[in-house]
Amino acid sequence: MGAKENILRDIHKLITTKFATTEEAFIAFDKDKDGALNKDEIKDLLKEAGVNGFIRGMVAGEMLKGYDKTGDETINKEEFTIAISELKRDY
Repeated sequence: MGAKENILRDIHKLITTKFATTEEAFIAFDKDKDGALNKDEIKDLLKEAGVNGFIRGMVAGEMLKGYDKTGDETINKEEFTIAISELKRDY
């Protein structure tokens, strides 16, 4: 299993073991309560999932590229829900 798959698996494990729902996880990581996860909030999620600090920023950037459908450089609740649904399906 490659590094990307390990990171996605670790995110899935964090979300499914620590939180009852995807919405609960989103609320927990939306520190500024603006209804979207910015790059720093995504890095906090990655840190809690055990992603190494050296690559955390790069991974957060890739997540934004992959899941930010509105182009505002954040992941809103709908985009987050889609991302986690894909993780649940794949992992």
